[in-house]
Amino acid sequence: MLKPENCVKRVVLAYSGGLDTSIILKWLQTTYGCEVVTFTADLGQGEELEPARQKAELLGIKPENIFIEDLREEFVRDYVFPMFRANAQYEGLYLLGTSIARPLISKRQIEIAREVGADAVCHGATGKGNDQVRFELAYYALEPDIKVIAPWREWNLTSRTALIDFAEKHQIPISKDKRGESPFSTDANLLHTSSEGKVLEDPAQETPDYVYSRSVDPEQAPDKATYISIDFESGDPVAIDGERLSPAQLLTRLNELGRINGVGRLDLVENRFVGMKSRGMYETPGGTILYFAHRGIESITLDRGAAHLKDELMPKYAELIYNGFWFSPERELLQGLIDKSQEKVCGRVRVKLYKGNVAVVGRESAYSLYDQDLVTFEEGAVAYDHRDAAGFIKLNALRLRTLAKRERKLSKI
Repeated sequence: MLKPENCVKRVVLAYSGGLDTSIILKWLQTTYGCEVVTFTADLGQGEELEPARQKAELLGIKPENIFIEDLREEFVRDYVFPMFRANAQYEGLYLLGTSIARPLISKRQIEIAREVGADAVCHGATGKGNDQVRFELAYYALEPDIKVIAPWREWNLTSRTALIDFAEKHQIPISKDKRGESPFSTDANLLHTSSEGKVLEDPAQETPDYVYSRSVDPEQAPDKATYISIDFESGDPVAIDGERLSPAQLLTRLNELGRINGVGRLDLVENRFVGMKSRGMYETPGGTILYFAHRGIESITLDRGAAHLKDELMPKYAELIYNGFWFSPERELLQGLIDKSQEKVCGRVRVKLYKGNVAVVGRESAYSLYDQDLVTFEEGAVAYDHRDAAGFIKLNALRLRTLAKRERKLSKI
């Protein structure tokens, strides 16, 4: 038992119902001697969550202290869609599927802590990963004086054998597949599935086929292309093939379309915020389609200056999300600018899906800035005078000509 100065009376645990968080639950009870409240969030990970309730009850948690909540609509509407308005990609490739889930889990965890009068929150992230940073930055941003318990940084259960021994000692049920070393670890939500560790740790080796879980092999995808249309309003997708859908329904539909066409696989070596490189395999079928479609509608509705400024700011915005600063003032400032740019990003994009590829093949909007009379090669366009280009070019070349004259002069000395 911990000393009185470290006393915790009640803690809200981010609880999946799996072996690791079940061990954490019992460890909290035995180490801190505190009351544990479990919180399980449904973010579309595709798992039945009722077993989490049953496991928590089996471990002595009162029914009124078990929170299982469907947050799929809030997740897509208030986190995924705002991020996609920015076309956010970390290090130019990663669509931030794990990163964007952490702020919502943290926010709801803090809200529950307030509701039940808890004085601490707990997560199951390891001491080497990014998630510990993401969870805790969010906790402190929302509740600056909250106590945070991170078991993987505190306990001495440093091996799989030690974890299994602890579980057996405290009569925590262990499924057969958990007794051996898992070949890799996964994290999933409605936006993506990530896999890393073990068999994926050597970046020189190709990802084994059995790692993939939510997309068919592009080589085995249909030989006929799939065409769909996506309607946008203020930068957000609202309909597929003319059918209006809620945010979670829309992303679910895109996931299925992406899955059968082998869309959204990414093998990536990334730079973690904590300082090391890691290799992961990501599957983001619906998000990949949405990314290209959103860029497609922006291409005809955003002014060049606004579009280029967004592209300049995007790496910073993506890095803030990756590093866990969703609830920071700088992310909120950038979000305001991004959302302002999206006011007239409305219209329809036609997309072609074929064997892992996503291609924008058509775009139309009532707010389109594309003027065919300006760009046509045919004669008769009156809105553009070719002769105006001569002065434009000379003015832009002035500094280049001045530099060239200086270099010529210096070469003769």
